[in-house]
Amino acid sequence: MSEFFPEIEIREDQAEAIARGLYAVARADGNVHEREAAMIGEFFNSTTAHPADLGALARAPKVEPDNLAAMLPTPELRQLFIKTALLLAYVDGEYAAGEQQTIAGYAKAMNITDLASLEAQVKDYLIGHLAHLQNVQGVAEVAKTLKR
Repeated sequence: MSEFFPEIEIREDQAEAIARGLYAVARADGNVHEREAAMIGEFFNSTTAHPADLGALARAPKVEPDNLAAMLPTPELRQLFIKTALLLAYVDGEYAAGEQQTIAGYAKAMNITDLASLEAQVKDYLIGHLAHLQNVQGVAEVAKTLKR
């Protein structure tokens, strides 16, 4: 993979816990957008042997921050979750206040003290994927929208 997402082993129960946490972030702003659901499904499908049941995730109770932290005992797993949650928060075009609070709650439970640094890394990652585009003005406009 890349330095942003180093390759780490994820057990199926951890993948499900991450997907539930991502679902909690997605619904923190009131509704789960189609792109958010697609991203959660793609993550789950790429890390488990069975396809994601987004309906089951929708019905599952929110995974509490302390429970998710217990399921993700290593710093690598915890950073993977927070980075993915931040990417998910931006996928609908707005990092909403509810998403910010939910991610901050998970980060606190996981003893992640550099959330601002991870947010900056995610923004750089997103902008880096746009850098090859010819429309420099368009890239600049997207970069402005990544501010919270």
